[in-house]
Amino acid sequence: MKIDVLTLFPGMFSGPLDESIIKRARETGRLDLGIHYLRDYTHDRHKTVDDRPFGGGPGMLLKPEPIFEAVEALAREETRVILLSPSGRTFNQAIARELATAEHLLLVSGHYEGFDERIREQLADDELSIGDYVLTNGGLPAMVIVDAVTRLLPGVLGDDESSLDESFSHGLLEYPQFTRPAEFRGMKVPDVLLSGNHAEIARWRAEQARARTERQRPDLL
Repeated sequence: MKIDVLTLFPGMFSGPLDESIIKRARETGRLDLGIHYLRDYTHDRHKTVDDRPFGGGPGMLLKPEPIFEAVEALAREETRVILLSPSGRTFNQAIARELATAEHLLLVSGHYEGFDERIREQLADDELSIGDYVLTNGGLPAMVIVDAVTRLLPGVLGDDESSLDESFSHGLLEYPQFTRPAEFRGMKVPDVLLSGNHAEIARWRAEQARARTERQRPDLL
């Protein structure tokens, strides 16, 4: 998969996307990640990317010219252009799975007071937010989306079934899990998990997943 990120802060991406699973996915060629500096697509000596909003109001808006030029330079026919801003639909596991089937994603990171509306109307295929709060820019949301999507790509996790049975995969939170020792400081692993009865274990896990979801995230039900 090819993912490009257009941002005013390319330095933010050094580190988080150079470690662990994302690093291995890049090294093995399963993820082709490009980070692009928005100011490289300006032509004035000040490399201006923002301006005051017509009609007044606080803050500055991202101008259309550099973003249009960048998208036109980076996008292909199959590219899905996604704006990252608080007004987008809330990113979740279902959207991550949807995006993981794409050939090319172009994530456009917001900043200041947002985008000139013409960018939304003419360039964007989608607009995403990672939650109902405001961040200083779209760099962190871009990293979250890259991480969530990359781990769903075939071969990235080593065992592709790992991503099929975890929180949100079936609309529920993940069931409780335990490892050795079977007893630790008086706390015992549930007997059913030691029984070897796979049907009973599956039933227990389904019940526990639903109970945990009802208790912690009833909005998912």
